[in-house]
Amino acid sequence: MKTSKTLVIVTHPNIDESSVNKRWLQELEKNRDIVTIHQLHKQYPDDTIDVTAEQQLLLSHDNIVFQFPFYWFSTPPLLKKWLDDVLVRGFAYGSGDTDRKLTGKRIGLAISTGIKAVDYDRNGRYISTLEELVRPLQLTIKYVNAEPLPIFAFHGAEYKYSPEELELSAAQYQQYIKKIASKSHAKQG
Repeated sequence: MKTSKTLVIVTHPNIDESSVNKRWLQELEKNRDIVTIHQLHKQYPDDTIDVTAEQQLLLSHDNIVFQFPFYWFSTPPLLKKWLDDVLVRGFAYGSGDTDRKLTGKRIGLAISTGIKAVDYDRNGRYISTLEELVRPLQLTIKYVNAEPLPIFAFHGAEYKYSPEELELSAAQYQQYIKKIASKSHAKQG
């Protein structure tokens, strides 16, 4: 059965010690009417992924958001494993339409970075934008014939930021999720 909720796949190895991802998760909890929260580390503490269950979860949602901290300019290892295990030939891609079960899904990224936003600039410390660094994920989304959504990001988690900045980020994340849900409803109507 398909739901109009947005599936948020949260991948954080220590969510209880997180500030940003934990706060985002708290905000998601307030919106259970529009989101399904799926925490990979809580679901799979031994890293053994139930591929069939994960594929069914994807099929039952039109919108998917991967929420994670940026690790070494990439995803946490469990999310990479999840992508490798779940997005397999015959389900996410292949030669025929029946092999591309994610066609038309809308997929977004919600990323917390330790580095300040100014460092994610072609003239910044890492000479690359966040969009450039997540290009492999964006290409994966396109490869499985899904629609990439805009990136939502919080920068500078390793630095001191104010409680107001964190609360603003949480409110903006809630708006990001609501916007995805509203566009999905409009598309269905």
